[in-house]
Amino acid sequence: MKKATTATAAGTFGFQFVPSRVWGANSRVQFGGIGTGGKGDADISGSVNAGMACVALVDIVDAEKISQANTDSRTKARLKSIEKARSKFPDAKFYTDYREMIADMGDKVDAVTVSTPDHHHFHATLLAMQAGKHVYCQKPLTHSIWEARTLTDVAAKTGVKTQMGNQAHANSHMRRVIELLRAGLLGKVSEIHAWTNRPIWPQGFTTPPGKEEVPLGVDWEQWIGPAEWVDYSSKIAPFAWRGWWNFGTGALGDMACHIMDMPYWALELGAPKSIKAKEEGNTDLSAPIHSTIEYDFPDKGVKMTWYDGQIGAEFDRENWRLIPGEFNRPNEKILEGVDYKRYESVIIGEHGKLFFNRKQDIWFVKPSSLLDGFEFPEPSLDRARDDDNYKQWLDAIDGKIERAQSDFAYAGPFSETVLLGCLAQKTPGKKLQWNAEKMKVKGHPELDKVIRRDYREGWEVEV
Repeated sequence: MKKATTATAAGTFGFQFVPSRVWGANSRVQFGGIGTGGKGDADISGSVNAGMACVALVDIVDAEKISQANTDSRTKARLKSIEKARSKFPDAKFYTDYREMIADMGDKVDAVTVSTPDHHHFHATLLAMQAGKHVYCQKPLTHSIWEARTLTDVAAKTGVKTQMGNQAHANSHMRRVIELLRAGLLGKVSEIHAWTNRPIWPQGFTTPPGKEEVPLGVDWEQWIGPAEWVDYSSKIAPFAWRGWWNFGTGALGDMACHIMDMPYWALELGAPKSIKAKEEGNTDLSAPIHSTIEYDFPDKGVKMTWYDGQIGAEFDRENWRLIPGEFNRPNEKILEGVDYKRYESVIIGEHGKLFFNRKQDIWFVKPSSLLDGFEFPEPSLDRARDDDNYKQWLDAIDGKIERAQSDFAYAGPFSETVLLGCLAQKTPGKKLQWNAEKMKVKGHPELDKVIRRDYREGWEVEV
């Protein structure tokens, strides 16, 4: 597909979904994997294990040329790992441009997984939905707030089945804790505190690294895609892009869609009215080394505080890495001696506190007497088949359930809330008043270009 054609297709919002094909009870949903390394490998494998068939693969790395690549051994090894999927699925058709795959495969593909760096999520997902493809997209759903709002709207208009890759959303463990909170275990909730030790990649740099030769077999033009041009460096791809505002959304974008998910879902928080960030190490190029972000939901009577990074950590430019510091976390009054490395969040209500970890299926309340005489409610939330979010997505596609519960109707607004924290990180110390309906920050028109970013020539989207 030519770039001009792609730009035109991306601006077409009148599409009404018609299934690309109708499959019988014994047919398998056929999908294309956009992004094959790291999380891409997991998403492709998860979809296949759920019962789908992988018929197309997209990546900017051509494995056949990597062995000749003029690059350091660590980068070469990582680049080669990106292409493992080609040996797993030798019959799948391979592309280096997802626009070409979507145009070329037509009704041979029913769905796609999108496992690219953040700055490609929107374009790949939008084009797929407009072509009538169901989409599983990694978190955060998009790189910008306007993109998240747009994908939410297009998903509703097209009727395709969607899912965002915050996998624990499908866990019965999380759903049970939500039921307990909604049943009044803590009484009226007033505070949420959530934390992570990430970034574990470089952040806080002020200038780009030196230009390097693009390794043979890497399509750097396609990797940059809609983002502002930066010369190739192994300090950007294939891993450290998360710390770049140009391509990623920092520790917040990487982890908050996991860690903030349970309380956001349980309390049905919606959009905050204000956001404020305290941080260290934010630059025009890079997300901060650590930050503390305050979200205010006055309509719910709830304040949520996010903590990321390590206090006292430093960016070592010579070795392009972070020198560790002390875990940024809630204070002792909030933690009350609880091991913050074992848990990820605490919910505070009028009767006590609930500490939660999505990964280890553990939670407990303080005081423990909150459980004395508490009438445990009957399950009220649907359970995902085998607690598997890929199977839940497939069940939605097959019509066995109405929707996957982290579909874009949920994940879009949730991603907007997460990305508002990135907006606050770029204006540290300022309390931003957010108008969700207009997608505007009161008194800060300069942030409009962050809320809706510009795209490189050939990647424009007109709405």
